[in-house]
Amino acid sequence: MTLAERLRAALIDGHSRDIQLLPSETRDPRIVGDMALAPAAVLVAITDRANPGLILTQRSEKLRKHAGQVAFPGGRVDPDDADEIAGALREAREEIALPSDRVDIIGTSDRYHTFTGFDIVPVLGVIPPDLPLRAQPGEVADWFELPLDYALDPANRVRRSLMFEGIERQYYEIDWQGRRIWGVTAAILANLSRRLGHDPHSS
Repeated sequence: MTLAERLRAALIDGHSRDIQLLPSETRDPRIVGDMALAPAAVLVAITDRANPGLILTQRSEKLRKHAGQVAFPGGRVDPDDADEIAGALREAREEIALPSDRVDIIGTSDRYHTFTGFDIVPVLGVIPPDLPLRAQPGEVADWFELPLDYALDPANRVRRSLMFEGIERQYYEIDWQGRRIWGVTAAILANLSRRLGHDPHSS
């Protein structure tokens, strides 16, 4: 089986089982109240190599929100986007010059709601290795490839907490070669780990 076929089968199997997922941030009404959620999508781009990798971006320090943080390529779904998949592909094209026609779409996974008001759909896709990606300097400072096995291994996630407007928030953090992957990005990876059978919490 190809990598795309294996991932597609694992995703279908994972979604056929009752799995305990991380709660979305909007589960805490003290944080978001009656906030309306904006549709968003991220591309979980997995490189087709013997040891697959995962493409992540380092956001520009000049951005007003989430400056310098590690994130999936992605963002708000625009009205002109046909669906979340189209939105994720467009954002990846704009942020890191990833050609949409080089992405073999695997499917979508569990939505994640953020306290900043987004309803995020992760879109999984397989891409050829070593594409000449380019960071869009207005939004992205850099991009890098994180080993997929490392990203999905629960042993590499540390639970931490911080105070936000007087409320203690729990979150996961992954450290890889000095890259701090935390918050929503780490939560989506944790849920994918469970769906794809890499985490004992998946059963």
